[in-house]
Amino acid sequence: MASTRAGPAELGFAEAAPAWRLRSEQFPSKLYAPLPGRADAFHRALFLFCCRAPPCCAGLRVFRNQLPRKNDFYSYEPPSESPPPETGESVCLQLKSGAHLCRVCGCLGPKTCSRCHKAHYCSKEHQTLDWKLGHKQACTQSDNLDNTVPDHNFLFPEFEIVIETEDEITPEVVETDESEITGSMGEAPEEELDSMAKHESREDKIFQKFKTKIATEPEQILRYGRGIAPIWISGENIPQEKDIPDCPCGARRLFEFQVMPQLLNYLKADRLGRSVDWGVLAIFTCVESCRQGTGYTEEFVWKQDVTDTP
Repeated sequence: MASTRAGPAELGFAEAAPAWRLRSEQFPSKLYAPLPGRADAFHRALFLFCCRAPPCCAGLRVFRNQLPRKNDFYSYEPPSESPPPETGESVCLQLKSGAHLCRVCGCLGPKTCSRCHKAHYCSKEHQTLDWKLGHKQACTQSDNLDNTVPDHNFLFPEFEIVIETEDEITPEVVETDESEITGSMGEAPEEELDSMAKHESREDKIFQKFKTKIATEPEQILRYGRGIAPIWISGENIPQEKDIPDCPCGARRLFEFQVMPQLLNYLKADRLGRSVDWGVLAIFTCVESCRQGTGYTEEFVWKQDVTDTP
């Protein structure tokens, strides 16, 4: 977590740039979003988690954590912008102190390989997976174990989120040939035709607005703008004010950022034989950004899918 106060623009988009591999299979996004003028939110981050398994792929949870500039975890002064000198030594991936972490997912790893006693795991399942996909050979070379990044080909890849300010663009005018729409309706009843035409027209307008808004940067994976209105990809399942629950502190929640469907391409979830899918993920956070100690406060995420209706 950075020590500088420079936060994201009030309205912006984000693109993904390759960085390093993520150590959690259920952690698609982290956003560093400090609040200007709030001493107690000098460090503020939002963490989005999801379940990848098809039976519960709608399981989405978002957590907020914030700290003042002076705290027990991070330096008061920002880190140096100059890169550290090259020492020629390989980077050790195993913590020298503190809790041991699972080599597969990065969670607490109380279990240990009975042969080398250096590889730690959260469960028997992850130990078995790691054994099949490389640890069986690496186990006998325990001297290099701490410096080897295991690639199990099922973890979410990790990317750096680059924030840029969005430029306003002029919406395009879309002309619709009514004769084509009427000709495709056949001999449907007049009431049904009217209902379908109205629904299609509304869907077209909403989806066109979505495409126009992201036209300058179609590869963006995240849009940030605390307190603004999200852009929806469909006219279906748009939340009303009553659908957004208040924060446990009693304050209402407001929109802060949304995750775009393009992120799915970067996560490469399809290679796992499992599916995670969404049209838009809209994250709503406490308007007061309340403090609840040094822990994590759960916020609210609304999932909108892409409608099947043309």
